[in-house]
Amino acid sequence: MPKPESQNRRFRRAFVLLKTLVSFHPGLFAVSMAGAAVFAVCTVASSWALRWVIDEVIVTRFATGVISVKRIAATFGLLVGLSLIRAVGVVIRRTWAGKAQWRTAESLTAQVVDALVDQPVSWHRQQSTGDLITRAGVDCEASVAVLAPLPYASSVVLMMVIAATGLISTDIWLGIAASSVFPLLVLLNVMYQRRVDRWFDLAQDELGSLSAAVHESFEGVTVVKAFGAELQETNRLATIASRVKVARIEAIKLRSLFEAGLDFVPNLTNICLVVGGSFRVRSGDLSVGELASCIYMFTLLVFPLRLIGYAFSEMPRSQSGFARLRSLLDQDILPDPRRKINESGDGLTMTDVSVGHALDKDVLAGVSASFKIGSITAIVGYTGSGKTTLLHAMAGLIEVSSGSISGSPDGTALVFQEPFIVGSSVLDNITMGHEYRDDEVTRAIEIAEAQFLFELPSGLQTIVGERGVGLSGGQRQRLALARAVITSPKVLLLDDTTSALDPLTESKVMGNLRRELGETTV
Repeated sequence: MPKPESQNRRFRRAFVLLKTLVSFHPGLFAVSMAGAAVFAVCTVASSWALRWVIDEVIVTRFATGVISVKRIAATFGLLVGLSLIRAVGVVIRRTWAGKAQWRTAESLTAQVVDALVDQPVSWHRQQSTGDLITRAGVDCEASVAVLAPLPYASSVVLMMVIAATGLISTDIWLGIAASSVFPLLVLLNVMYQRRVDRWFDLAQDELGSLSAAVHESFEGVTVVKAFGAELQETNRLATIASRVKVARIEAIKLRSLFEAGLDFVPNLTNICLVVGGSFRVRSGDLSVGELASCIYMFTLLVFPLRLIGYAFSEMPRSQSGFARLRSLLDQDILPDPRRKINESGDGLTMTDVSVGHALDKDVLAGVSASFKIGSITAIVGYTGSGKTTLLHAMAGLIEVSSGSISGSPDGTALVFQEPFIVGSSVLDNITMGHEYRDDEVTRAIEIAEAQFLFELPSGLQTIVGERGVGLSGGQRQRLALARAVITSPKVLLLDDTTSALDPLTESKVMGNLRRELGETTV
């Protein structure tokens, strides 16, 4: 069971969270707060208006038997006017609160995506893809969940101050009785937060683990099915999902008790106000209108007081999501290995290069080689000897532990051993969002011997499916090669790119590379 944190630390976390979220779009939040303030003032004013109507119109009518047309018109104008102004305040509050919430979510998501893009490939290889997806989606949404009810909650605080002042000024004993409920509800909120936030933290962490496991399971669905591991995968995911369920159920249990308390305390207080106020009216210390005004004012506060509870109940979830975001955003951006490749106009040169995946062991040690412009060189070696690692170092995807590389860091294209195909059109997979002329696209396809792409049902606009499931292994390799060739690279690195091609097609591809890329080091 997770350990509870100290109360001071919890308040500091809440303050930092709100301060950070509001700082993204303070203007939108200020407009929403202004609408909330209008709503609060009009809500309290409506209880004062009710007191005037009862004492000056209704009671007077029963006492004298005469009612003034002017007072009826004034009553109608007062109540309708306050209602219209309050409605405007509600519209402004809700509209701008929604804008502030989702624009903040957009800004947070952009920050996360920028941080992910800025990190080099070596950093991404140490992370769980599913967990990163959760942080960019679920955690961002959870972080801003507290923003929507915050303006309303702030208006309730203003209403509490005005109402408490009005209640005490109307009748000190009823005012004290009603006002004593407010700190009691705050205490209830504090006790709730102290117990529930650790469960929300745990649930959010486990949700990230579940997302990572699901992503991994779907990623290797063919392996799972081929080896009959469906039951094992189901059990693995069920185990993680059960941990999420346990954490959320515990949080929901606490929230149900909290919600019950929010209902019980104000309703009990309302009963006490009615009973106590009746005695005050009977003794002549309070008018009927003043009693009705006190009860009505407190009744108006009952539902908004629940909104404070709702804001408090969203706080642990938002804190959990925000903490996961900060753990990502606060990480230092690792240096890009490409920036350590020296620019050279004479092919590619490696000098005493050592590369390793583990800190205490180099896969490659003391490698020196020179590849001239226009040359085609094959690197051979036994399985696990470091051929792919060497190509990744040449491309600037991983950092060398020692030595230096000179080449063209911004003019190097790498075709991976396992070609990654985006679930979009063939053309999108070749251009990757860049603008190329039709003849450039055609040339790249012809060099890669991928003319079959023109024969697909919709030609280059054919959707190939996620990871290219609609293409064979050899077709995916040639599509990936066309993607690299179209960039007109100075250095082209092929990691076993033709392994799925028949000898004749492979020979044609290599001939095209020699003939068409005479100035490219392959």
